[in-house]
Amino acid sequence: MSFWYGFVRRLTLLSVVLAAPVAAQDVELRSLDGDVRLEGTLTAFDGTYYKIDTIYGPLTVAAEGVACAGPGCPDLISFTAEARIAGEVNVTETLLPALLQGFAADRAMALRGPEPRNGAIAYEMTRQDNSIAARFIVMPGNSDTGFLALLNNEADMAVTLRLPTRGEQRADRASAPDDPQLSRRVRVIALDALVPLVAPDNPIDAISLDDLTAVFRGEIDNWQDLGGPDAPIARHMLRADNGMAQSFATLALGTSEGDLTPMITYHASAATLAAAVARDSFALGVSGRSVASAVRILPLLGACGLIQAADVDAIKAEDYPLTVPVHVYLAPRRLPQLVQDFLDWTETAAAESIVAASGYVDQSLTRTPLERQGMRLANAIAAAGDEVPLAQLQSLVRRLRGAERLSATMRFSDGSSDLDALSRAAVARLAAAIESGAFDGRRLIFVGFSDSAGAAEINLRVAQRRAEAVRDAVQNAADAATPGRVTFEIAAFGEAMPMACEETEQGRAVNRRVEVWLD
Repeated sequence: MSFWYGFVRRLTLLSVVLAAPVAAQDVELRSLDGDVRLEGTLTAFDGTYYKIDTIYGPLTVAAEGVACAGPGCPDLISFTAEARIAGEVNVTETLLPALLQGFAADRAMALRGPEPRNGAIAYEMTRQDNSIAARFIVMPGNSDTGFLALLNNEADMAVTLRLPTRGEQRADRASAPDDPQLSRRVRVIALDALVPLVAPDNPIDAISLDDLTAVFRGEIDNWQDLGGPDAPIARHMLRADNGMAQSFATLALGTSEGDLTPMITYHASAATLAAAVARDSFALGVSGRSVASAVRILPLLGACGLIQAADVDAIKAEDYPLTVPVHVYLAPRRLPQLVQDFLDWTETAAAESIVAASGYVDQSLTRTPLERQGMRLANAIAAAGDEVPLAQLQSLVRRLRGAERLSATMRFSDGSSDLDALSRAAVARLAAAIESGAFDGRRLIFVGFSDSAGAAEINLRVAQRRAEAVRDAVQNAADAATPGRVTFEIAAFGEAMPMACEETEQGRAVNRRVEVWLD
């Protein structure tokens, strides 16, 4: 066993599960110095690792550490990586091809496609010798079909505009009980937002979330009830199987389709919905911000007087309550190396520029000085309750004066210390910036805020603990950074600066946050 243990170490054997199964054939893997040989049946190869069945059981071997001999050996030079992607049609037919094109150009390759193939769409990345380096099979649909394909092992990635349901989570745990949960196998590649849409000549300037939901429940029928003219409201919504519609039901309606008024015109795509609203001065629609070019977006007006606009900075920081991340959920197996490289590339500056050009909101870190946040400060003063004294607001201004708020913002569920997928992505991007030296010699201040539920003193302590948790997460993620390059500090102000009204759970969720400030 000691001989075998040394062999395992020299071959860099890893316990991973490979995609790209191959026809089972005999192979012999030889260490580069020729001292050690391993015979078995090749069952999978992903361009980087062999998976073989041996007398010792199934083993995974790094290709760079061995030479392969036998009829089953794949061609390392012309290996074609493959990935199957299912999910939201608005993303898979617009943003995804643009990202694939950008990645291909970054790797000095060409992208062929889209090419119809057995009800799906194929894209191929070709090398300069015209050989195929990667093939992406895209199956446009919606979030439901994306999760279904992923859970049925018919897709390697699911593109969704919503979180998995409890049923989908249970199905995933049943099929892969020993693998990381779905919530840990996800990336956020872009951001969108649910927005109220009206025609350019509609006189309404803003709408409250309560009034918006009342319209689609049939409780408000006339624009006069919203401060507009005496005219009936023509309602437009995406079909119930669209991820945006499902996110609206979750984030705003808190209801099922059966609770909606039957007086709604449904649309198969966001583009047709926006076009219909643009033609009708008395129409009101709800759709994604990414396709709202021909219509006017109404900001949300809170019951406490706070106005929330779906601008880029608010969406990046999730300050806008109807922010919708574009998720990519991954199958519980190792993807081919080139496919993994593509996913990593989606977090680069080049990819972020493509995201923005496609109408979505990118996740690049932006900075906003305190001096440019007058509306936030005004809202804080206007919404501060009896338990938030003026001295606390003055302390906040003194601490953050001269600093810049970074767009990376982390949020928690009520009573929870678990970060959501978007917050985990923000931690990773912040850590990468620290490791790159972007903040050398500066101070990062992690500022905790809470909602107003409960006693102010307790909320202040909760905000402090959450700020500490985020600081620790960022420090752990930035483990490659030289100690001392950046100073980490903690501050907490509890419920002192609400971003949203507290009358709804959506508003309270927006206010439970940790902001990151650069000084």
